[in-house]
Amino acid sequence: MRVLLVEDDRMIGAAVTEALKGAAYAVDWVQDGELAIEAARSETYEIVLLDLGLPLVDGLDVLKSLRTGATRVPVIVLTARDALGDRIRGLDLGADDYLVKPFEIGELLARMRAVMRREGSGASPILSNGKLHLNPSTREASYLGDRAVLSAREFALLQALLSRPGTILSRSELERHIYGWSEEVESNAVEFIIHAVRKKLGAMAIRNVRGVGWMVDRSS
Repeated sequence: MRVLLVEDDRMIGAAVTEALKGAAYAVDWVQDGELAIEAARSETYEIVLLDLGLPLVDGLDVLKSLRTGATRVPVIVLTARDALGDRIRGLDLGADDYLVKPFEIGELLARMRAVMRREGSGASPILSNGKLHLNPSTREASYLGDRAVLSAREFALLQALLSRPGTILSRSELERHIYGWSEEVESNAVEFIIHAVRKKLGAMAIRNVRGVGWMVDRSS
């Protein structure tokens, strides 16, 4: 899952980026409002984490820009502005949630999962096609009786596939869900991760469509 983090504080930005990577998110981190608007226009994100006190363009103006676009990306505001009026304004402008600094990473991750569940029309937090099951809160996967806890990148890859059962995802599409801008991608990284998942869950957990990409079966 790809996340846009908009945060001008270098210490907070670096800490949140590392925590998100450890939780299996691909993170693109920008530090001013102009870059945030440009990134949102050029890339597709599953969620945006948005500070308000930004250089060049204020966070609330970034939020307005996001809400005037064609896409409806979920936005969680992360800010030190704790006044009731600021929270009300942010929510009225279209923020999906509002988290006041300082915050615990565990709470941020839980709020991200909750927002994504709402975007999925209240679906269960467990992703499943009937045979393959994936728990985002524990990173545990199971397939026909085999169970395993996945690494961050194994989880990110399987989450991308299981979010769209029956859809073939190419190498570049899978890389997009696994790696952020600043991360170097090795040429055989996707194959290596898929091999690791199959070793844990069985060879049929992920299907290869030769010359096209990979998929998991449609829901049964």
